[in-house]
Amino acid sequence: MSDACIVCSNLSFSWPDDTPVLQNLSFTVGGGRTGLVAPNGAGKSTLLRLIAGEYRPGGGTVSVDGVVGHLPQSLPLTGEPTVAEVLGIAPIVRAIDAVESGDVDEEHFTTIGDDWDIEERTTAQLDRLGLGDVALDRRLDTLSGGQVVSLGLAGQLLKRPDVLLLDEPTNNLDLDARHRLYDVLDDFGGCLLLVSHDRALLDRMDRIAELDQGEVRSYGGNFTAYREAVRAEQEAAARTVRNAEQQVKREKREMQQARERAERRAGNAARNLDSAGLPKLFAGNMKRRAQESAGRASQTHSARVDDAKARLDEAGRAVRDEQTIALELPRTNVPAGRTVFRGEHIQVRHGDRAVFAGDGAGLTVQGPERIALTGPNGSGKSTLLRVMSGEIEPEGATIKRFDGRIAYLSQRLDLLDLDRTVAQNLAAFAPGMPEAQRMNLLARFLFRGSRIHLPVGVLSGGERLRATLACVLYAEPAPQLLLLDEPTNNLDLVSVGRLENALNAYEGAFVVVSHDERFLAEIRVDRRLLLSEGRLVETGTSSATAPHA
Repeated sequence: MSDACIVCSNLSFSWPDDTPVLQNLSFTVGGGRTGLVAPNGAGKSTLLRLIAGEYRPGGGTVSVDGVVGHLPQSLPLTGEPTVAEVLGIAPIVRAIDAVESGDVDEEHFTTIGDDWDIEERTTAQLDRLGLGDVALDRRLDTLSGGQVVSLGLAGQLLKRPDVLLLDEPTNNLDLDARHRLYDVLDDFGGCLLLVSHDRALLDRMDRIAELDQGEVRSYGGNFTAYREAVRAEQEAAARTVRNAEQQVKREKREMQQARERAERRAGNAARNLDSAGLPKLFAGNMKRRAQESAGRASQTHSARVDDAKARLDEAGRAVRDEQTIALELPRTNVPAGRTVFRGEHIQVRHGDRAVFAGDGAGLTVQGPERIALTGPNGSGKSTLLRVMSGEIEPEGATIKRFDGRIAYLSQRLDLLDLDRTVAQNLAAFAPGMPEAQRMNLLARFLFRGSRIHLPVGVLSGGERLRATLACVLYAEPAPQLLLLDEPTNNLDLVSVGRLENALNAYEGAFVVVSHDERFLAEIRVDRRLLLSEGRLVETGTSSATAPHA
């Protein structure tokens, strides 16, 4: 195992508007595989960028041993750069070509360095990640989202990093691509720190580091072991809270009883003094001493109550407050059998390449069907959703979109205005919704206080997905057909569960692209389509099919 490590000491970082993200964070990550988990917006992606040197800390230090490779969460999914340019090897390839053509300019040799075998290493790395048929001169905008992620990982591995930072590396990857990534990471001998919501990937980690309440805690073992440890901690914390609550009640009860006894004694003493006929001065001194004694007793009991409350507060802080998005999708009441989309002879071309085989794809969606669209990366799933939404105009197709809005959630998360705040974006999508209702809705998507007024461009991947979900699902009018392209990308595991519950309550039709079989089982799809080699094939119903509301 490599000796490479990451050391952060008193690390702090804030956005330009002084919104704090991380404060006085100290931790060490050694060799081996470490999974970093935390709720959306806790600062995971920011932390990786700080370690990679892409952000400068506001305070504290970051120390990294060796060469760093960093695969960010947000990768460009469109554009004209070639594969070689995205991998960062284009200058080296051009320099090698020039030398082989007889140009012995010293600058070429400086560019090449020790990378004379770069094309061979690149081809081997691409082949290992399932991209062996992708030419180095192929343009980025002809690749699928999953292919772009694999390409990005290949680019980082070509650096021969000692420390590898990966942010949601399985986003958009099909099942085969995920398993190839698992194998690559199993063989990585350096220091790996990754952020992921992929439970299968997290279960391959040596340890789990949890970013929570401004500190990083490390748990030995994989994600399943981590969840079990957290569950045991929370059960113990809950018992401590219950015991502390009972102690507060006992101390309050004993304080009240002591006060009542003191009042009875004081009353009896006053009557006895009056009947004893003692001088007023002597009687007054006795009465004052009794009051002082009662006061001291009251202070003692009050201190014991305060101490019990302090222990309750401390116990309460150990109980996690797992905030979750609360989704209630608009009721659409799409009658069974109503056709919401029909497309025949759908064809789209990327250059000379036809996406769909033969005379094109055909698809009819009726309410309230729940359709899972699966297939390998690059097979055209996202393209088909974009045709259904109207974003792409296909060649020679017959398209009918019936009454009712179609809501499309792209995996690119490019729907919102990055310069506008979360609140401003929602107002643009739902102008008829009262402001108070919009604020309440955003609160249910975990945007509260100042976060409502943050520009979308500074949000984390998970926060941007939540903001996009709010705008897509609650735009006016309510959608009768949802098109969801990898909707669980970037969501923390708790929020994925809430999204599953929301889709199970949705009454319209939806088509969802996802490689997460557990997610597809939870949302109870009743129809499965496979898009492979240009052909759209009905593969039957899910084994998890069940009636839905």
